[in-house]
Amino acid sequence: MKKLFPCSITLAAVLCTSLLFSCMSDLELPPPPLNDEYSSSSPVGVSSSSLGGSSSSSSLEVSSSSSSSVASSSSSDPCAGFVDGTKREHYGKDKAQFCDSRDGKKYVYVTMGGQVWMAENLNYNATNSRCYDDNSGGDSQSNCAKYGRLYNWATAMANCPSGWHLPSNAEWNVLMKFVNPSCSDNSFCAGAGTKLKATSGWNAYSVVPSGSDTYGFSALPGGYGNSDGYFYNAGNNGSWWSASEDYSYGAYYRYMLYNFENVDYYYDDKCFLYSVRCLQD
Repeated sequence: MKKLFPCSITLAAVLCTSLLFSCMSDLELPPPPLNDEYSSSSPVGVSSSSLGGSSSSSSLEVSSSSSSSVASSSSSDPCAGFVDGTKREHYGKDKAQFCDSRDGKKYVYVTMGGQVWMAENLNYNATNSRCYDDNSGGDSQSNCAKYGRLYNWATAMANCPSGWHLPSNAEWNVLMKFVNPSCSDNSFCAGAGTKLKATSGWNAYSVVPSGSDTYGFSALPGGYGNSDGYFYNAGNNGSWWSASEDYSYGAYYRYMLYNFENVDYYYDDKCFLYSVRCLQD
């Protein structure tokens, strides 16, 4: 499923110079892909069902029973006292965690097809990132706590935690073929969405099965947006950047929709705000 328009009126109109849409510092307003809803002041499309797990674990504190494996207790280290690999329950599965040394947030991760993926969206408060439905830079609607933050491509490229990186198309392809070996490179992957979606948090669609979260990837529908104050489709779709560019002005991403079972592949202008899943180096 492709979007009808890129960030500007045409892909040839590079650097978001459309007179109809303003990027505002390299960000842009995308048209909705399907069953669109948008908001500039309140959350939209969020399922009335409660989320089954936490995508932000910054409030968790894990005590260690073995001082030999504990990180430095320096007060300047936000991860002091945390033991890498400590597990916590996340969408019904016990998953190992690592600590982001920049802010002390803990992220769960899973191993799939020889790769180690974050099992929740990045939630690092980088310049030019946004929480869904909040242009203040804060999280007044608590959507970052649910979905992580949204990033333009350049910000996404620069802000995975140390030891992690934004996955390329080739690395996304490895994940897709692990989930469904019949999937082709750089294409939609049939049925992969159902296996990668979290078991709750997505809006329901009667003829599409709910996410099974077979491998613990726990994909969530964080929507997308731009700096003009418009945000789209939280609860309905999730989009995740890749590191692979489409010429100088575009980049590729993967996305899932609440009313489709697939993971799809497309490209858009780098100024869109999408979610980020980091891959271990």
